[in-house]
Amino acid sequence: MKQKAVVVFSGGQGSTTCLIQALKRYDEVHCLTFDYGQRNREEIDVARHLATTLRVTAHKVLDITVLNELALSPRMPLSLPAVAIGALPGALPSTQAGRHLLFLTLAALYAYQVQARTVITGVGETDFSGQAQERDPLVDAMSQTLALGMAYPLTIQTPLRGLSKAHTWAMADAYKQLNLVRYQTLTCVNGLLGSGCGQCTACHRRAQGLEQYLANQRPLRNDFLERLNGC
Repeated sequence: MKQKAVVVFSGGQGSTTCLIQALKRYDEVHCLTFDYGQRNREEIDVARHLATTLRVTAHKVLDITVLNELALSPRMPLSLPAVAIGALPGALPSTQAGRHLLFLTLAALYAYQVQARTVITGVGETDFSGQAQERDPLVDAMSQTLALGMAYPLTIQTPLRGLSKAHTWAMADAYKQLNLVRYQTLTCVNGLLGSGCGQCTACHRRAQGLEQYLANQRPLRNDFLERLNGC
């Protein structure tokens, strides 16, 4: 039986790194990108380009803009505007309460359709920004709930769990895709590729992690490989 996985894929650093790992581990890798009316439409274009470049089995862009029907008014969509460093201490401004719960549920339904038993998401410790859905116990609970609700043997994997941003860069380098992740992914909330605008929280964390990795490249890569071999 072919081993299949569905990757929740935004085209950002984290999900692209998870995708690169998944391609080494599974016979078929299906990517699922969500169009929720995000401020930066470039995100979807980048995801499409990367999915083609990395030759995934299939890439589906799912329209879930109905989410914005829950907004209090048309002037307050669920996709928040970009915020500069320091404006929301410790928070990633594009993260919405409950959004990842919906993403995981839809990804699980898609996994059922393509007969994949694994859903992979790039949430991790250093992405935690005060939103309960990104805490590890909730991801574990979602995995159990979805498997029970669908009567289907499904697991949710979070390869970045417990990894620092520097270790995430080490992960990309270990799979010989550091430059692709560095220059072709989009993390910036202002929609700029690669190193981005350099002003938003996402760009700041990305750059800080890369700087730490490049300053300690060999030990961090070796540490990641030890973690990998210990899995």
